Amino acid sequence: MEKRTTLKQSLKPHWVWAIALGSSIGWGVFVQPTNWMDTAGPMGVIIGLSIGALLMMLIAVSYGFMVKSFPVSGGEFAYSYISLGRTHAFISGWFLTLGYLCIVALNASAFALMIKFVFPSILNTMHMYTIAGWNVHFTEVLIASVLLGIFGYFNIRGSSLSGRMQFVFCTIMVLSVIAITVMVGVQPGSGLSNVQPLFTTDKTAFAAIISIVAIAPWAYVGFDNVPQAAEEFHFSSRKAFSLIILAIFFAALLYGLMVFATSMIAPWQSLVAQDQTWGTGAAIQGLLGNAGLVILVAGLTMGIFTGLNGFIMSASRLLFAMSRARVLPSIFSKLHPKYETPHVSIIFTVGVAMVAPWFGREALTWVVDMSSVGVTIAYFYTCFTAFRLFLWSGNRDFNTDKYSVAPVKKVFAALGMAASIAFLALLLIPGSPAALGKESFIALIVWIVLGAIFYLTHRKELQQIPTDELNYLILGSKEIKMKHQD
Repeated sequence: MEKRTTLKQSLKPHWVWAIALGSSIGWGVFVQPTNWMDTAGPMGVIIGLSIGALLMMLIAVSYGFMVKSFPVSGGEFAYSYISLGRTHAFISGWFLTLGYLCIVALNASAFALMIKFVFPSILNTMHMYTIAGWNVHFTEVLIASVLLGIFGYFNIRGSSLSGRMQFVFCTIMVLSVIAITVMVGVQPGSGLSNVQPLFTTDKTAFAAIISIVAIAPWAYVGFDNVPQAAEEFHFSSRKAFSLIILAIFFAALLYGLMVFATSMIAPWQSLVAQDQTWGTGAAIQGLLGNAGLVILVAGLTMGIFTGLNGFIMSASRLLFAMSRARVLPSIFSKLHPKYETPHVSIIFTVGVAMVAPWFGREALTWVVDMSSVGVTIAYFYTCFTAFRLFLWSGNRDFNTDKYSVAPVKKVFAALGMAASIAFLALLLIPGSPAALGKESFIALIVWIVLGAIFYLTHRKELQQIPTDELNYLILGSKEIKMKHQD
């Protein structure tokens, strides 16, 4: 049996918290407030995101237990294998890989979009072509590619450097939100009267809130980066649950503060009625001038950096874990001789993300919307596995010591499964507030077909690996024998 490749343990708790928080809110907290208010109104957005955070915390109960019991790279890929076997592990890993790669690419394009707002003369040059109504400029592609290359280099240098940078970026981002909220609150032209009406007038308050709850998997995706980094914890994996909960709580708080601050600037319906490339940026600049815009741009830049850093790390660790389990070619689990990082997986992640800006932001958004399905499926697998590992009583379901007699947590795992199914229904049922558009649905079908082709061509090789060897490669112990479908 070949020796299992492992990653260096160098991540500190506050770095991991910053990875989860920074990846969860990213650029969205600075870009989306006006778009969300147009959908639900200020209070509809705040209530919807708060409910979404509570639902994510339900799911986080299962994540906390799984990380504590199985602190290995791969996260949901490993958890799916534990309870349902090789095929489901592949399905979970396949969807997550796409989701992470797309989010990396979207963060890079968000940086180019911000430059386009602040310095329009720079980005509106060297026009190449138009895709889905989006003008693609070479300068935009170049900026996104350079940024991806820089963060790819930082990640190759080691997780300790990435973690340290993530905490600094995250701190600046949080301070930016607080500063903007205070500055808007003390301005004579702003006030609570501008927040009226609390909900959008074209739908009921319930429908407005549900339309925001439906985007929770996208709004909070990033807390699940914690299990991807679990193998590199330089502390007890028992702390994972509290770090995830704190990240979700602060993400909801920062979302709420930014939406509230933006809605106080002027009657919010007039803000969303304006046709702006970046509605939140235009509103802040209109009230606070260039000083406010500088703080907002600083916060947005840090949000983009935390998203890029966090998801490059997670995508590369997922590829590393799938390669170590022989689901992907072995080169993806090769470690850098000096920095001991999965450098090939990092280079691949950055390389794929560099392709995306050539297709325009609109086309990329379709794929990202579709990838929300994959993230939600991963949530379900994690909760399902935890549900099977949590016991009502002392009777074992599994031949492993990684079980827990915890009936209350078993209920939470069941609720997490229900929440995951509800999110999935909102994405896939036509007519729902968050239903995928036609283009996103087509992208989903294409990715499923590609996954089926890849799996069928490698199925024989994967099935030939002995179970105890696969247990060792994925989980670090060949003695663990689960009741899955092998």
